[in-house]
Amino acid sequence: MKYRIFFILLMISCTFEARAQEAKKLYDPTIDGMKQINEAVAKAKSQGKHVLIQYGGNWCSWCLKFDSFCKADKEIMKVIESEYIPVKLNYSPENKNEKANTFLGNPARFGFPVFIIVDGSGKILHIQDSALLEEGKGYNKDKVAGFFKNWTAAAIIP
Repeated sequence: MKYRIFFILLMISCTFEARAQEAKKLYDPTIDGMKQINEAVAKAKSQGKHVLIQYGGNWCSWCLKFDSFCKADKEIMKVIESEYIPVKLNYSPENKNEKANTFLGNPARFGFPVFIIVDGSGKILHIQDSALLEEGKGYNKDKVAGFFKNWTAAAIIP
């Protein structure tokens, strides 16, 4: 019985560790944000999509919640994958990506995460304060899905 309890606790611990390691990889502080944005814009232009920038950091619990929330919802993930070039833009003490922040119109003023929609020509179309998508201790599916659907390339240019 003691071994069974020990084994269960060990498995739970390993699961939490795996999730913690995954969260560390969500935002990469070594990447130059402007390079990341420029590459995504070029890709969006060639594919007729928009760029979806999630600006935040691995230290931000709401950033991690949002990512998990989206990944858990097949409908939302389908819209992201088919309509956007997603970018996780890092903001952390070691890399605040100040040039990217300035280029994007200082979206950091809204707090984190903040979402920026950019078209294939590099024009900033919308900055979304994530607090407007929240509900309780998480996110509201209808608000998030509506946000993503309303800023697709097809929605902007019918």
